[in-house]
Amino acid sequence: MKTLKVAFIGTGRPWQTAGATGFGMAYAHAEGYAKLPGVEIVACADLVPANGEAFAAKYGARGVYTDYPTMLKREKPHIVSICTWPHLHAPMVIATARAGVKAIHCEKPMAEAWGPAKKMAAECRKHGVKLTFNHQRRFGAPFQVLARLCQTGKLGKLWRMEAYASNFYDWGTHWLDMLNKFNGEVPAVSVIGQLHWTGGRIFGAPCEREGVYHVRYKNDVETIFIAGGNRPDRVCLRVSGSKGIAELRWEAPVLRMWTKGRRDFENVPVPEELHGGIVQERAIASVVKAVREGGKSELCADNALRSTEVIFAGYESSRRHCRIDLPLKVEDNPLEAMIKSGAVKAQPKPKAPKRR
Repeated sequence: MKTLKVAFIGTGRPWQTAGATGFGMAYAHAEGYAKLPGVEIVACADLVPANGEAFAAKYGARGVYTDYPTMLKREKPHIVSICTWPHLHAPMVIATARAGVKAIHCEKPMAEAWGPAKKMAAECRKHGVKLTFNHQRRFGAPFQVLARLCQTGKLGKLWRMEAYASNFYDWGTHWLDMLNKFNGEVPAVSVIGQLHWTGGRIFGAPCEREGVYHVRYKNDVETIFIAGGNRPDRVCLRVSGSKGIAELRWEAPVLRMWTKGRRDFENVPVPEELHGGIVQERAIASVVKAVREGGKSELCADNALRSTEVIFAGYESSRRHCRIDLPLKVEDNPLEAMIKSGAVKAQPKPKAPKRR
């Protein structure tokens, strides 16, 4: 078995440690690679030397760099994990694809705007590089069980999906990706949205405090996405069909289902909670398997593009005050553009609703 060499662009610091500004996703990726046979973490690049040195010491990487082009040239890795902020993803992915790697596993959201998201996917296709994005919840047991309920007809013909999250961009990319999985990866055809921005940014990108979005898919399934806060009954995702309803919740019971003829919801046993490190390990294993066997990971760029297009279409709908039919024709981030032009200004934070 040929050893696959892995390198990292952006290490940061471990989650919840002094000076950490994110979730330490490079460390989460590395834990996944470290558990796989025939995979070696050989190098890392970070603008802060101490960050790179600490990461290299933990995972046995021999090369520590402050500039990633030099690392790519010298180390010639097979797989590169990119764990930086979204506005850096496109230039880093494009440069890495041109360096001759086999695969790139990048953090989400894809990019800071729709144009860069498309460009990096196109560049990887051009160079035959497998590009994946870390929508790791696809590998969580509760999500997979709900996907099977949808795909095996237990809920009948799908009618409507609902999502509840803090925002449409950063957290929303996970939930939109999961809805795509539930709906069999059927592409969306239109989006209507409106938002309320209070000045907040996540990893440099503006994120609304509140928003309402309606998404219609090619098979006439629709999604209602509510951004801002959580539902009082702690539901995060709900799927409704002609025979029943199933929903994922933040607390036990994690998954429950109602079908015609039943008096109430019944719990669906699942072996895991909504969060857990094991999903990250499965995600990395999926990437490595695709490289070794020549297949396609569920985390592929095509899947990520579908959810990313919906996000920026939702923001474009808010900018134009109308329904946006897909494919999306603008290249920018409409929310960022509205902020820069003064069309959207930071508004007071809404009062938190009383929890029932």
